[in-house]
Amino acid sequence: MLNCLVVGIGGFIGAVSRYLLGTAFGLLNLSFPVGTLLINVIGAVIIGAFSGFSANHTGLHDGWRLFIQIGICGGFTTFSTFTLETFELFQNGRTAAGFIYITASVAICLLGVLLGGLLGRTLHHLPLFSFLKMTDGPR
Repeated sequence: MLNCLVVGIGGFIGAVSRYLLGTAFGLLNLSFPVGTLLINVIGAVIIGAFSGFSANHTGLHDGWRLFIQIGICGGFTTFSTFTLETFELFQNGRTAAGFIYITASVAICLLGVLLGGLLGRTLHHLPLFSFLKMTDGPR
């Protein structure tokens, strides 16, 4: 039950963050879904950074993975929105923009996970991240 609460709190943080960032980009009235693309890239970097960080900390409490990867990143990133926006680009005859959006989303998010992983592996020793090192004991 505690795991559900941890995921739910993370999901709340991620979903509200996505809403606020999406709303901010919506005010710009852009004809291309830049907000969703940026949200997915940020989420890719975060999940990559946490993955890279946790690769160096085998004793990391599993609650952090549930909170960050499943909760925050799951609530923040927007595959269903990405799919709908891609469909709408195609439906509105903007085929080239649709393919650019698909390619940019996948390529940039893969790069984001790669860079985030490198960042997590590089910065794992900083005191800023010491709170993540809590564990119930050896695994």
